[in-house]
Amino acid sequence: MESTTADEVLEPITASAVPATARPGQGAAGGDGIPNEVLFRSDPLRRRKNLCLERLAGIARLEARPAAEKVQIVAELVEVSMALEPPARSPQEATAQEMALVAELACALTVGERTASTLLTESHALTTDLPLTLSTLQAGEISWQHARVMGDETTNLDPSAAQALEAHFLDPEAPNPARGPAGELVPSRFRHKARIWRERHHPDSIEKRHTRSVADRRLEYRPDRDGMAWLSAYLPAPTASGIWEQSTRAARAMQGPDEPRTLTQLRADTVATWLLGDAENPSGVPSPRAHVLITVPVMALLGATEESAMLDGYGPIPPSMARKLIADGAESFHRVLIDPPDGAPLEIGRTSCRVTKAQRQWLRLRDGKCPFPGCHNQSLDNEADHVLAWAEGGSTGISNLGQPCHRHHRLRHTSGWTPTGATKDEAPGCISPSGRRYQSEHPDWEPPTWPDWADWAAESGGDVQHRSAGTLPVADP
Repeated sequence: MESTTADEVLEPITASAVPATARPGQGAAGGDGIPNEVLFRSDPLRRRKNLCLERLAGIARLEARPAAEKVQIVAELVEVSMALEPPARSPQEATAQEMALVAELACALTVGERTASTLLTESHALTTDLPLTLSTLQAGEISWQHARVMGDETTNLDPSAAQALEAHFLDPEAPNPARGPAGELVPSRFRHKARIWRERHHPDSIEKRHTRSVADRRLEYRPDRDGMAWLSAYLPAPTASGIWEQSTRAARAMQGPDEPRTLTQLRADTVATWLLGDAENPSGVPSPRAHVLITVPVMALLGATEESAMLDGYGPIPPSMARKLIADGAESFHRVLIDPPDGAPLEIGRTSCRVTKAQRQWLRLRDGKCPFPGCHNQSLDNEADHVLAWAEGGSTGISNLGQPCHRHHRLRHTSGWTPTGATKDEAPGCISPSGRRYQSEHPDWEPPTWPDWADWAAESGGDVQHRSAGTLPVADP
């Protein structure tokens, strides 16, 4: 039934869309010299292939309309939220109200807060400053990606300049319009053309704009698969070009018949060496000696299994990498004993008897990150917080504690977001200002991997479960 409904929706589109290669009178021909219209009539497979392409193009046009509707709904959400909230009495209160709205939108759409904040900004721009872009999106003439490009390239432009850029690409009646519809360009090419036109017609000089943009320079970190991660920097063009040129020159100088690494690998290792100062390791990948938290299963620490360790702020890493980090001088790591049935942490090794430190370590193991829905902050500076406030009779037990990041700890105390109860193995959830309940993400624990001799010990009468609870002779780190 669903496929029939989809066919009915697409039927007017596919019926009215005549393939460009099959238009009579154009004389287009296939590779064998036969006109394409003849091929399409005589070859069922060619007709089916062409119909698939036309239906996909039709779906792409249909997808633009819900995107335009989402933009309008988000704008309405902002309007209603502002009407419900009392006027902010200070910039701090206004910021707290905005953070609460972004968090609620992120939870409703199951996206990150940065994505939700970007959607709010884009919706505001399209519904207030870019009406032509919004109407073109509603008509299906451009995609959501094209609309986002238009929003990006008109950022910080005054209204007249933004309308001029918009009209150049979307209004065929504008003076000196762009050649060809913007929707026929792939978004990356549309961005390229829009950026060039913006630079040529921007009312402010590039000197002024560059001075403002320099303030936005930053370094970004994004975990990836297989024990790898991306590190990127937003820098002034000469600085970035200089780093690239010097790292390339240094990498080329290291190439030779006895150097197995490629130029790409050498360039990455060279930059890592510059940043970490690992001059004693010129032939390998540098490793940090700063304060990093590594959680290592006991068997992996002994080298008896290949079970992954955990690097705080990143996630799973190979046990060999964890052992190397420890050997190279990592300042903080934990030997973890876990429950055989489900992999939940049972006990952690510690170097201090202070209860507060042990509880914070337990929270990191239990929660894995900030417990707020969608947040992925796994840094060591997350803040221990009482679910039920101490002043209201709350205890300092693990079942009444969470470890929100600074942003969401602040959100809890400056807006209507409230935490829900926690347990020894469940992080606290939260209730939004509108009353919606959201559960915290549960770490994906898995049963530990045991070496072959453990199976032999079990068959010989050894208590493997008791061993997992902490009686194996393991030296303290």
